[in-house]
Order: sequence, then C-alpha cells, then structure tokens
Amino acid sequence: METARDIERDRETADRLRKGMAQGVLSFPLTSFNTEGGLDLDGFRTHLAAQLAAGPGAVFVACGTGEFFSLSAEEYHAVVRTAVEVVAGQVPVVAGVGYGWSLGLQFARLAEGAGADAGLLMPHYLISAPQRGYVDHVRAVAGGSPLPLIVYQRGQVKLSTAAVRELATVDGVVGLKDGHGDLDQMQRLRLVAPGDWLFFNGVATAEMQARAYASIGIPAYSSAVHAFAPEIAGAFYTAHRSGDHPRTEQLLREFYLPLVELRDQGTGYAVSLVKAAARLRGAPVGPVRAPLMEPAPEHLGQLEALLHTGLALATDR
Repeated sequence: METARDIERDRETADRLRKGMAQGVLSFPLTSFNTEGGLDLDGFRTHLAAQLAAGPGAVFVACGTGEFFSLSAEEYHAVVRTAVEVVAGQVPVVAGVGYGWSLGLQFARLAEGAGADAGLLMPHYLISAPQRGYVDHVRAVAGGSPLPLIVYQRGQVKLSTAAVRELATVDGVVGLKDGHGDLDQMQRLRLVAPGDWLFFNGVATAEMQARAYASIGIPAYSSAVHAFAPEIAGAFYTAHRSGDHPRTEQLLREFYLPLVELRDQGTGYAVSLVKAAARLRGAPVGPVRAPLMEPAPEHLGQLEALLHTGLALATDR
C-alpha cells in the first residue's frame, strides 16, 4: 500500500542530517543486553546519553553495530523509542531497517511510529539480486512508509550509476551510505546523484579512509570508535577536519591501524570488539548475542592496551 509522502519533511530531515554531518561524526550506539541476553533499556539509555554528550552529528540506532539482526520487532521498537526519548530532538535519530521489502517496510513503519527521523535501509537478506530488483525493493519500502530513507550499499549490494539514477526518482530516498570503499565507484555515483543527496563513508573503521573519501567530496563518516571512545573519535575528527596532518597521521598509525589489525583477527569483531571495548570503558552494554561471540582473552588484553594508547593520544595536547 502506497503511503502519501511529506516531501517537505523529507527535505527538512535531509537538511538536518547534512548539518549534523558537517559538525560531528555519526554515532552508531550499541544495543545493551543483560547477562542472560535480554534487552537492557536502562543500560542503553546510559550508553546513549554518554554518546550524545560527546556531540555527534546524528545517532544511528539498531543498525549493524546495534545488532539489528538480533532484535525482535518488539525489541526494535523499544530501542528506537528509547533513543528518541533520550535524544529529545538534539540531533537526528536514524533507525536501521532491512531484510526483504516486506519486513523492511514493517521495520520502517515501526521506526516511524517510534519517532525516528529517518531510516538506514541495510542490505537485503542473503541473496544477490539484479540492480533493477534492488531499485524495486527500495521503491517498495519507501512507497509504503513516510520515513525518509538512506540506502546502504555493502556486501551483496553494490549500486551502478544506472541504479542510482533510478533511485533518485524514488520519493523519500535522501542519500547513500557506502560500505565498500571503492572510491572510483563512489565518485561515479556522487556525480550522477542529485546534488542534495547525502553521502557518507560507512566502511568498517571509517577513519582509515576518511581522507580518501573527503578528496572526492564525501567528508562525512560513521565512527564505530565513537561507541567506546568518543574522546579518540573526537580527536581524530578535529585533526582531520582542521587539516592537522601530523596529528591525523599519528592517530592513524598508533591507534587506528593497530585496531584494524586486531579487528581482523576474529570473525564478527567489527561488532564484538567494539562492544568489549565499551565494557572496558565501563559502559553498561553487556555481551553480544549469538551468533556473534566475545573476543578471545588474548585479544581483550591487546584491546585494553590499545585503548590506553588511544586515550593518551587523544589527551596529549
């Protein structure tokens, strides 16, 4: 069923996100679970309040880092609703939506009902699909919900210029998050997209490619580090945006590169290592849910040492 769109709302939401992207990193908070694996909304409130205090440009809840794939529809609605309450309009709240178009539409409607400003449409479930099929998938979700959507290309979703030209005609689609890191492709997509589309770098540990993306006109990026060490994420953001190349290089060489090398030691560490680091900082985020697993003990020791290094670098001014 088609839903009437509020084009002015879409435009205002995109403008708020654009302004936020120009002022701070994009925060992807973790979803808190208790030791039995149940949802811990009090822990989530505490974690999100700390994220918000660090001044992100926007918060993206119940996305990949927030273990969207492990949440029931009821849990998802509760997480988004809680985020909207905690944020209280200070910055835009974007909620992850996904799976096939029917479930994607269900989650988009739940997010809109909970008060989210926009949705991040994550890659569809499991299968590869032709470009036209993906455009139809996006069209179905956008057409059935009033929530503005940012499409997320990652994994089996990699858009062609023709697909982006088609997506540009879909009311409610306001931008694109990239998780591939193919700068040639991104330059092409940016050039054929509408001038008011939002683009941002969403590769794992996005700071590693922040300078490269900025060079093709995409300065905004998401930060998993912000979920556990906003001091480090903020120090990098300030150095990068101000053109302080020596400090940017130092943070990349002494913190971000070792973090990436540690992340690559385990499957699923893009989430579980981040959650472990947040616990080391005292955040009440709890464990990951299966099928993810906690980092190996030796990796936790390396992570703790790396945190000390990164925090010392962040305050060394």
